[in-house]
This record gives sequence, C-alpha cells and structure tokens, in this order.
Amino acid sequence: MIAVLQRVSEASVRVGGEVIGQIGTGLLVLLCAEKGDTEAVADKMLAKMLKLRIFSDEAGKMNLSVQDVAGGLLVVSQFTLAADVSSGTRPGFSAAAAPDDAQRLYAYFVAQAQKAHPVVQTGRFATDMKVTLVNDGPITIPMRMTA
Repeated sequence: MIAVLQRVSEASVRVGGEVIGQIGTGLLVLLCAEKGDTEAVADKMLAKMLKLRIFSDEAGKMNLSVQDVAGGLLVVSQFTLAADVSSGTRPGFSAAAAPDDAQRLYAYFVAQAQKAHPVVQTGRFATDMKVTLVNDGPITIPMRMTA
C-alpha cells in the first residue's frame, strides 16, 4: 500500500463542483492499494500514519502527531501512485490492485480510520476529483507498507 501524506492547514475535495470532503489542519492522505495488499497492511499503515510526528510543537520541532494536534484526515484514493515509469513515456499501472480489491481496501482503510480518529473525510473512489490544499511547511511524506 502506498500513501503520500501532506501536512495541510486546509484541504478539500470536490466532485462536480460540490465539496464532498474537507478538513482544516491535518493530513491529506493520497492512498493507493497495490496487488497483494491486505487489511493487515492497511492496519499497519494507518497505525503508523496516526502516530507519525510531523506536526510542530511549541519549539517548532516536528514532534507531534495528527492525533496530538486533533487534526483531520482527508483520505483520497489515487491509483496513480502505483505508476511505473521505468520504460517509455506512458506510465504503467500493473502494480495497482484490481479495482474491486482497491475499492474494498480503500473502504476498509477509511472505516478503520473513522474508528480510530475523530475527524475523517474522504474523496469518492474511481471518480474525477478536484483536490485543493494548502500544504503546511511544506511537509510531504511518502509511505509504503507491505505485509
């Protein structure tokens, strides 16, 4: 499973001009399920994400987690994170999970996040979305978890 975390002061996702998810301070999570990913991998990623100390403390050091700052999570599915650009000029996506598996794992991840964290918003799976964010820092962290 691949994620790109962006520490934000605000973020939102629109579908057809309508805001369907938005947060203030927190993490924009771009999430991609890969072939072979399981619920255990999603659990491992979520646990790490919630505890990752990438928010500033009073001294300005990255010492606090999204839970510590009571920030939100905006979780957006993005299969293009599995892009292989090693040959040619057109990305290949063969490492991405099949759509049914990816949707199941995305839904599982969101459900687990909602159980573990008070503010969780989402995009819409397999939909053309417009994501707006104010990257705070900027802080952008790539993550990859495997079984």
